[in-house]
Amino acid sequence: MKVAGLLQRILPPVWLGMVCAIAMEAQLKFQAPNVTREIGLGIGKLVFTALNRFECAFAVLLLVAFFLSAAARKAQIIFAAILLILVVQTFWLIPNLIERIDLITGGQTLPDSSVHLFYIAFEICKIILLLALSILVNWRIFNLKNERH
Repeated sequence: MKVAGLLQRILPPVWLGMVCAIAMEAQLKFQAPNVTREIGLGIGKLVFTALNRFECAFAVLLLVAFFLSAAARKAQIIFAAILLILVVQTFWLIPNLIERIDLITGGQTLPDSSVHLFYIAFEICKIILLLALSILVNWRIFNLKNERH
């Protein structure tokens, strides 16, 4: 199915670009003039919640695309790892971070937590996996086209 193959080729690099752009935004917003910690955290809460929703939509579309148009075994394994990271982020890390943001912006002082470090580590892993998936699915298509000519 042509649409499924197209989604397999386009979605991973677009997803990768979104994640990288938001990662840069996360750091830069705190350097802007007059952005307090509370405002930066509030912006981060909105941005990362929206990013997570887009990521979940992309994951569903890719899952369907992989189901409809058989992908290479390596691509399936990489995608499964990305899905695992996304599930951990969606159901554990992001809710914990949002709870901390709400408490901090509500005026509470909280002890240090490793949740943010876990999120960053998972995000780095996801970036590497999305890059690998992007290269793999596009390299495979490129090689198939060259074999036909």
